[in-house]
Amino acid sequence: MLVDRARMLLLSLPLLLLLLLASCGGGGGNPGTITPPPAPPGATTGALQVVINSLPPGTNGAVRVTGPSNFAQDVTGTQILNKLAPGSYSVAASNVSVGSVIYTPAPGTQSVVVTAGATATATVAYGSPALALALQDIGPSFANPTFVTAPPGDDRLFVVERRGVIRVVRNGATLTQPWLDISANVFAGGEGGLLSMAFDPNFAGNGYFYVYYTDLSQNIVVERYGSSPTPNLADPTSALTILRIPHPQFQNHFGGQVAFGPDGFLYTATGDGGGAGDPFGNARNPGSLLGKMLRVDVRGATLAQPYTIPAGNPWVNQPGRRPEIWAWGLRNPWRFAFDGEQLYTADVGQDAREEVNIATLSQGGLNYGWDIMEGTACHDAATCDRTGLTLPVFEYEHGANDVNGCSITGGYVYRGTAIPELTGRYFYSDFCRGYIKSFFATGAGIAEQRDWGLNGAGQLVSFGRDGAGELYVVSAGGRVFRIVRGPGS
Repeated sequence: MLVDRARMLLLSLPLLLLLLLASCGGGGGNPGTITPPPAPPGATTGALQVVINSLPPGTNGAVRVTGPSNFAQDVTGTQILNKLAPGSYSVAASNVSVGSVIYTPAPGTQSVVVTAGATATATVAYGSPALALALQDIGPSFANPTFVTAPPGDDRLFVVERRGVIRVVRNGATLTQPWLDISANVFAGGEGGLLSMAFDPNFAGNGYFYVYYTDLSQNIVVERYGSSPTPNLADPTSALTILRIPHPQFQNHFGGQVAFGPDGFLYTATGDGGGAGDPFGNARNPGSLLGKMLRVDVRGATLAQPYTIPAGNPWVNQPGRRPEIWAWGLRNPWRFAFDGEQLYTADVGQDAREEVNIATLSQGGLNYGWDIMEGTACHDAATCDRTGLTLPVFEYEHGANDVNGCSITGGYVYRGTAIPELTGRYFYSDFCRGYIKSFFATGAGIAEQRDWGLNGAGQLVSFGRDGAGELYVVSAGGRVFRIVRGPGS
């Protein structure tokens, strides 16, 4: 009897060992390579499940799967790819930008073997290191710079100095001889001076560029110049006056920018003539060119007829209304910028609010409300009628002791390539605070407001953009900085 029991125990040992091995699960050990089960009879294809995770809800991944027989398919979310030929497949993932954040995939590439009758898995997990920005000094100090720009695709940077000089920076060096020197014609007192320049859309062919300055009588002047046969030098004798607008009473609110729109027309932003509260009512006067955004056609400019009026201007052939006017009710639009068909106009407020107005190029004749309104608040409380006024898309209050600022410095919407996470963000500053901030304008309003923590440049008088679309800031202290990606981002 004992012998029979012993024999039965020995016979059952292999079965017990198998059960014990099958039940050994956790413990943290490496289970080793598991041989996939044989393919079901008749199976000739397999499947690949691509798992994409760690992206914000509603955000698409960027994954491309390639494999045997020239197979290629893009995958944007977790998905099973069926009926795949057996073999090795490559799963390559790319960065994804969401707002100002860039998400990086891990792993970037991986190989997965698909076998007949089975489903393999490839997982892509995205991570999001915070984007930081930095300021890169482009070189020596300049004499009271006011603006920087360049023609599209040009490797030079043109720095405008208030005294009436334009200098050229190339390959990191400032050229000794100025591009243009009209200082003998420029009044640089108060807020006056040589304030901006713009290159003709056909600059590569005709060599024309335009400057905005105040002359010795404090008139606002827009002039066209031509390049010279000598490289990096303009022709100072080629001046053709496009506009000359009287501004006799005060030394502030000259406006300050001239730029070409995507429609090929020349836009000019003028201040209201100065003083507190627009004492002469220029901004609300349709017969005055002060406190306005002007639009003219200079493509056939001659001494006898320096410009014509575009047919789409809102006040063509209307008595008592200047046909050059595109928009009105502005206080001191120091800087404006185009982004495709949109026009961003940053208008400096008086005592309480700063504003940014955004309109399309189909919206001519808008009245931005000064001096009835300062931002969205009543300035002239006795006649605060908002009828027919266009209120700003974005504004901020000065706050106690101007804690938020006192004078907006408008910038540009980023469309460069060096920092793709910034695409579509509008940058601005404030002269009293020197910060660099951005926001994203959507059809539903303003989103993604951000302070980039870049306060080392001092008071900022302007933004600029080079031939590649990268952004710059101009410091009142004479330095010009390029906005670049910060360390570790």
